[in-house]
Amino acid sequence: MSKKPQPLTGKELLKKVKKLGDVSREEKAIECGYYTLSGKQKRVSMVKFLNALIEAEGISLDNDATTETKKRGRSANYRINVQSNGNLSIGKAYTDKMGLKPGDEFEVVLGRKNIHLKQVEEE
Repeated sequence: MSKKPQPLTGKELLKKVKKLGDVSREEKAIECGYYTLSGKQKRVSMVKFLNALIEAEGISLDNDATTETKKRGRSANYRINVQSNGNLSIGKAYTDKMGLKPGDEFEVVLGRKNIHLKQVEEE
């Protein structure tokens, strides 16, 4: 029994799809290797096929996030809420973005409708 070939990607995928012309999407997917074998039956992997086509065309549906933003955890949305005990908690996303370390000190400056944190410089 022969081994199933690797699915086509990139320019090879685009060439093959163009060459296949008017055949159905499912048949194109099978011809390009986007299927799995379940017994003697072929199951078409349409999502993988269409994603490979989109990628081969150079279209990125994902935002091109850096590895820093792909880390686990929440991203900074620049809004915080007052907690039930009256505290304001500034999360790790903000302190990492500013390059702050444990022990860094700030002066709290209260405005009419805002709060400013002014970093205390080391002497």
